[in-house]
Amino acid sequence: MTKTSISNKITEIDSFTKQHVKLTRYEHSVRVAEMCSLLCEKNGIDKDIGYMAGIGHDMCKDFSAEEMIALAGKDGNPVEDYEIKTYKLLHGRAAAVLMKEQFGVDDMQVLEAVTHHTSGFAGMCDLSKILFIADKIEPGRPQSTDEYRARLLAMPLNEMFKTVFTENYKYIKKKGFCIYPATEKMVEYYDIKLDCQ
Repeated sequence: MTKTSISNKITEIDSFTKQHVKLTRYEHSVRVAEMCSLLCEKNGIDKDIGYMAGIGHDMCKDFSAEEMIALAGKDGNPVEDYEIKTYKLLHGRAAAVLMKEQFGVDDMQVLEAVTHHTSGFAGMCDLSKILFIADKIEPGRPQSTDEYRARLLAMPLNEMFKTVFTENYKYIKKKGFCIYPATEKMVEYYDIKLDCQ
């Protein structure tokens, strides 16, 4: 994609997101896009590609269960029972399908990052790691103080990712939220030692 093409797609995706999610989620998406852009620049990835992934990552989060399940199912992978029961988990898959079909995004790393930004999976590309991190540490998150972000931003990407993933995993375990099988596999993949008590 050319710079102009990327810029046009960002504008279209931004506009769609703003129209289809509640205001607080749109504001979160802008902060994620900005953080994603910053992390991409820091790690030698096109910052505009990062912004595109960030601004679109939650574009389907406020869709109905029917819309989300139908969209996610168009990515060629089965929609599992646990995903139907907790359909909000499908918003990344749905967003990636929409970005590809409606906005012509064909960058496989962007589509991977958006698809898996909630669950993660073993063997993620750098952009996927960056979007996962940005979603969890954007300045609107309660734990994301200036000091917290400064500590993380001083780390190499893989160390930052492992730190953020571990914190997030412990949090969702303590809260008793549904955990993707792919997320569970990452604990073993990254040899993460957990004390979730």
